[in-house]
Amino acid sequence: MTENKIRWGIIGPGSIAKAFRGGLEGSASGVLSAIATRDPSKPNLATDFPGVRVVKGYDALLADPEIDAVYIAVPHTVHAEWAIKAAEAGKHVLVEKPLALSAHEADAVFHAHKKAGTFAGEAFMYRLHPQTAKLIELIKSGTIGEVRMIQSSFGFSMGKFQPQHRLFASALAGGGIMDVGCYPVSMARLLAGAATGKAFAEPVKIAGAARLNEEGTDDWAAAVLTFESGIVAQVSCAVMANLDNVLRIHGSEGRIEVPDFWFAGGNRDQGLGKIDIIKGGNTETVSVNEPAHVYSFEAEAASRAIAAGQQEFPAPGMSWADTIGNLRVLDKWRADAGIEFSVEKAGNRLNTLDNRPLGSNVGIIPKRSIPGLDKPASAVALGFEDFRTFASGAILLDAFWERGGNIFDTAFIYAGGYTEKLFGEWQRRSGVREEAVVIGKGAHSPLVYPDVIGKQLTQSLDRLQTDYVDVYFMHRDNLDVPVGEFVDAMDAEVKAGRIRGPFGGSNWTKERMDEAIAYAERTGKTKPQALSNNFALAEMLDPIWAGCVTASTPEFKQWLVDRQVTNFSWSSQARGFFTDLAGRDKRDNEELVRVWYNEQNLGRRDRAIELAKQLGHSPIHVALAYVLAQDFPSVPLIGPRRLVELDDSLKAFEIKLTPEQVKWLEG
Repeated sequence: MTENKIRWGIIGPGSIAKAFRGGLEGSASGVLSAIATRDPSKPNLATDFPGVRVVKGYDALLADPEIDAVYIAVPHTVHAEWAIKAAEAGKHVLVEKPLALSAHEADAVFHAHKKAGTFAGEAFMYRLHPQTAKLIELIKSGTIGEVRMIQSSFGFSMGKFQPQHRLFASALAGGGIMDVGCYPVSMARLLAGAATGKAFAEPVKIAGAARLNEEGTDDWAAAVLTFESGIVAQVSCAVMANLDNVLRIHGSEGRIEVPDFWFAGGNRDQGLGKIDIIKGGNTETVSVNEPAHVYSFEAEAASRAIAAGQQEFPAPGMSWADTIGNLRVLDKWRADAGIEFSVEKAGNRLNTLDNRPLGSNVGIIPKRSIPGLDKPASAVALGFEDFRTFASGAILLDAFWERGGNIFDTAFIYAGGYTEKLFGEWQRRSGVREEAVVIGKGAHSPLVYPDVIGKQLTQSLDRLQTDYVDVYFMHRDNLDVPVGEFVDAMDAEVKAGRIRGPFGGSNWTKERMDEAIAYAERTGKTKPQALSNNFALAEMLDPIWAGCVTASTPEFKQWLVDRQVTNFSWSSQARGFFTDLAGRDKRDNEELVRVWYNEQNLGRRDRAIELAKQLGHSPIHVALAYVLAQDFPSVPLIGPRRLVELDDSLKAFEIKLTPEQVKWLEG
């Protein structure tokens, strides 16, 4: 820092960057030191940023030791890229809204800054303006009674559709939702939270719609957000319609109206912050009479937070959870409207989120050999059935791969086949098919018949964009069908080269597996060599879903040891039983209580907590380490939804349980 001021650099010399420069001029804690541009010869730089050092290239700014923090004002599509690169360079960031294209991208940005120990904030400058604090005060004091409805719009008309313009182009994440719709959503969530004594509130229901143009982006759009408190918010935005741009807060005793709240009723230089309170036909105008630059409050708050060693904005600024929640609403609004930007699709997203070629498959996850498989396999497998877009799923797939993971758990039924499609796009884009171990599953209830296996596998391979799977499981069993018919069907796929490694059953009993193995040996067919049953430190007492089978009983575990059958264990960490969600005094989670609660499991949980304290880890790490430490080939399936969850799970590899510790945990 210089003279106790945070030294700022700006990436992207556009109009927003100029506004932030003005804000820094009114900040006591920050100063503009440099601006980065790809073309330093631009004639307007000297006039727009007088006296400011110009750096050629964004990477050069991130490497500059004279810069403490970076304001990112480039197009939406590269916000996440440069925010992550800044974290890797040890720079604090303030990112112009929207911080990223999706909640998953924002989560990856914050994960990078959490690891780096740096500040990251989303630049909704209105959140730090005194007008916003006054609004919150009015709501909390009951000025208009109980808040019931919120209406907010932000829309303007470009007049003419321009497909290459950033406000329309799909390749630039155009449309009103991302550019201006984020403002009314952010304000609605802020006010719904203030009405219930919280920093912000998340809607329990979102319904969105939009009019799309030829680029597939929205010309105008609207959404209804319903909050748990009963508050309903109507939000709208446009780039091809002049909306009234008024915030209206309707209460039981009156309403509040605020025009152009994002500029405090003014412009990028100044907004006095005028608020109309309308009750009983009378209007009272309240103004915070703030003459300072509207961006100065944001610049000052970010600079102070950085100087204080904080990583997030204080309220009512956008905290990390607030930003992710806001983007989740935008994600749902876009999904309802049918908007997926071309830049998010597999054919265009060829690199990692921070725009690197995918790295090698060498990381903290060790490799092992699996009977029947002719390639090294990671010690854990990744399940990712919750993702619904390529861009979101690829973040986790890339990270798992670069951490050393190469087993991917797919299934015919997951998300109606979308998981297979997503993985197929990813492996084709990444060029990793021969190194990857792909698990395929088919024949789920009620379609558990021999002829279904080949038919569904054909569809799966088409979605996966490959001609074989490395491991195959029948997803369920049907005891009404002789087991030999199932073995014959899977053996036929082995001989056809469409299953090239071990196969077997998911949720099969050991008796049924014995029968299948005996049939194969008797008839000269390929022998089943693998299972995918639940296996965890806690024994599943009641099936999580119909037809589920546990391998955690002492008898089943001994069977696995004796036969050395590989078990790919799902719910290997007992679905939250080893976290703070469970406990002897916590019985509000019906599934946890029904599936895991008995004295044996609670005792194992107690011992996992005790051992975790001794090892400096969490009980969930001990639980996963237990599954890894078995005397039979044991491959746990993990299902992180976020990078922080992935990295947390992998801490289990820091633990090497001894046979004595395994027995002690079991009790």
